[in-house]
Amino acid sequence: MALVLERIHFAYGDSGFALSIPHLHMAGGESVALVGPSGSGKTTLLNLIAGILSPDRGSIRLKDDELVKLDGQQRRRHRLCQMGMIFQSFELLDYLDVRDNILLQARLAPGLAVTPALEQQAQAIAAELGLADKWHRPITALSQGERQRVAACRALLLNPDLVLADEPTGNLDPANKLAVLEQLIAVCKRHNRILLTVTHDHSLLPSFDRVVDMATLSNAGADIA
Repeated sequence: MALVLERIHFAYGDSGFALSIPHLHMAGGESVALVGPSGSGKTTLLNLIAGILSPDRGSIRLKDDELVKLDGQQRRRHRLCQMGMIFQSFELLDYLDVRDNILLQARLAPGLAVTPALEQQAQAIAAELGLADKWHRPITALSQGERQRVAACRALLLNPDLVLADEPTGNLDPANKLAVLEQLIAVCKRHNRILLTVTHDHSLLPSFDRVVDMATLSNAGADIA
């Protein structure tokens, strides 16, 4: 299982911003940190991989699926069912408890339903990330670190091949940053999932298998694999 980008080019209209990526390869179980200054295209790259944006040309393959060839509805389904996304702002619903925030991924995914087996799976993921005793706790009663773990559980619920994380520890204190990240990396590695994380925090980089710099990645002729 792998994520492979080939000859990607994307531009925001006449804004002057353009992103060119000759090659990027990530293998199952690999954790990769994506670094670079603000405006270098890190979040744009995540959005291209997720299918939120479409490249002007190039190929994005996840396992046997060519994502660029999917239409809008197919990309949305693929994003919800085959990918997990984690955001700096957590994107949790305060009026739901931990259980329902985690299961929200399944409620949104087309054609899926919350079954007893899926709920059992959600509880197992919550236990892996240290939330077994918080299952019915209101989100508003959790610490920042616990909220980010809930967001990670939601992203992992449907056994995604790929987890995309955009500054997932940006709102956490130093003690929680490393703990949450290392738990996330360990779970992804244990289940052979790819983890691609945007971060500005260079103190976290030793935890990753590999670090990719946008300046090198987008350099003409670069081949990063």
